[in-house]
Amino acid sequence: MYYNVEIYKTKIDNDTLNNTLLQVAKTLEENGDNYIDNFPIKINPYEFKEIDVESWKQSNNIDLSFDAETTFNYYKEKYNINVENVEDIRRIITLRYLIEKDGYSNTKSVKIASNISNASYAKFNEMGSSFPGISTYVEPTVSYPYGELASHILGYVGPINQDELDKNPDYKQNDIIGKTGIEKVFEKYLKGKDGIKQIDMSVDGVVTDEYISETAITGSDVVLTIDADLQRATEEALAKDIADMQNGVLSGATKASEGSAVVINVKTGEILAMASFPNYNPSLFTDGISQANWNNYLNDGRHPLVNKAISDKSAPGSTFKLVTAIAGLESGAIDLNTKINDTYVYKYYNDYQPKCWLRGGHGWQNVVQAIEHSCNYFFYETGRRVGIEKLAEVAKSFGLGQKTGIELPDEISGTLSSNEVDSEWTGGKTIQTAIGQLYNDFTPLQMAKYTAMLANGGKNIETTIIKSINNPDGTQVSRNEIEEYVNNLLNKNGNSGSDLQLSADIIATIRQGMKGVTSDDAGTAYSYFRDFNIEVGGKTGSASTNNGTNAWFIGFAPFDDPEIAVAVYVKNGEHGGYTAPVAREIFAQYLGMNASQITEDTTVSSYMQIVR
Repeated sequence: MYYNVEIYKTKIDNDTLNNTLLQVAKTLEENGDNYIDNFPIKINPYEFKEIDVESWKQSNNIDLSFDAETTFNYYKEKYNINVENVEDIRRIITLRYLIEKDGYSNTKSVKIASNISNASYAKFNEMGSSFPGISTYVEPTVSYPYGELASHILGYVGPINQDELDKNPDYKQNDIIGKTGIEKVFEKYLKGKDGIKQIDMSVDGVVTDEYISETAITGSDVVLTIDADLQRATEEALAKDIADMQNGVLSGATKASEGSAVVINVKTGEILAMASFPNYNPSLFTDGISQANWNNYLNDGRHPLVNKAISDKSAPGSTFKLVTAIAGLESGAIDLNTKINDTYVYKYYNDYQPKCWLRGGHGWQNVVQAIEHSCNYFFYETGRRVGIEKLAEVAKSFGLGQKTGIELPDEISGTLSSNEVDSEWTGGKTIQTAIGQLYNDFTPLQMAKYTAMLANGGKNIETTIIKSINNPDGTQVSRNEIEEYVNNLLNKNGNSGSDLQLSADIIATIRQGMKGVTSDDAGTAYSYFRDFNIEVGGKTGSASTNNGTNAWFIGFAPFDDPEIAVAVYVKNGEHGGYTAPVAREIFAQYLGMNASQITEDTTVSSYMQIVR
């Protein structure tokens, strides 16, 4: 909570009003407090702020020929200001201009300053007779006790703008409103209801009494499925991994600068952690972000305001080979005993002859070995045998290239490579699709869901980040109401994906290949998991783009009875294995391997809760 200053219209003359506003401004300045300053003219020297000057003049009926100084003097005369000091004149103009724009009466106030110091608050209350029409009040505020943690999930709030005000007639000019993330989607539940404070004033504008005539009602608590400790560990591991790439610890990936990691419960679809690097500071937005801070975020090439888990996409590279393997096994194009000889250059097509990543080739490989070694050649041939229709069918069942329906704004669908997106399809495009390239572009959240379904045997899950919504009267919002509300607000079309009817043999084969990725000394992520005490199933992926190579790791743990699935993505990470350390840290945190001492605390919940 913090203290604000407001002004009501009273029956004082113009000079008294001007003098009152001047003393208010000086009091605030003396105590290091700021007041709202929307007046667009600077002094010493006179110049306009960075605005569309012509449009501003037109909207304020100012002669277009007036320069900054002439316009300043116009307002001095308009408000009948009878002081000589130009800085004092501007102080008065600034607050008169604010009052003029917002409009006030003896029952409707205008907020002059927010979050003032105790010193200013005390002076305004102790010397009320010196400040006619001036009142102070306590305002609850949005705080972020975890700092930047989960900033892309929580989102931020800010002063309501005119467009939002037009769409929300129950709000007032000075209200704050959710702008992004959970703050935006669940604004309806978080806001609560304002109370009404009655103020009595004498004829000369001195506050004589104030009391609450209608009690405020707090908003609901939106409880997330996010585990705060796991979220922190995920964010820290992702940031360290990218720093190691930039600093050459993981060589050849110095251009890496942004990425994401998602952790999901493989049985329920609950999101346990969702990191997007870099984070941003949501508290900077609460009272209106400064232009300097806003420009810093906008000009940052790492795109800190974008939730990369749901709003960024990339080709999945070799992580898609599991789709190709399942399509091959399901269709009968290959079986558990099929071996394909990787001779390095795939020569089936005359016009397109790609190579395996291992110079000289892997030789004879079955499907388990091909997954473990990420053999391109094997999956070129399997993809050709299967055909694009079957590849697309299996990928769609996993929800790839489709919005998951998570309860967050700005989720994108990505693209599933298929003959539906390219009418001039060729065999060469099929084999590119089979190794996760060409038009394939998926979000980290889609990849996490895909991995969870690999771990649970092909059972479709509905992703969610909402544990519950608890009303102040002790009741809970029903799940049906939450789903209907989110569907309407975000134009959701139901859950993506569908159950895959996979045989036990197919499930065991895919998982065995993923186990080899992390546990066999020829596995592409073995070096990062060779001394890990828990068995993990995983798959690396390196996706070539026009600007570099993006890195992926997907995995689940524990291997024998999977609980969580992880997808890690780093733009320009170069090698899929480079993202494996992030997953390793996530698994260690979740499974308690990082805890040196565990003390049970029955008074707290591990779930993140957002309360306004």
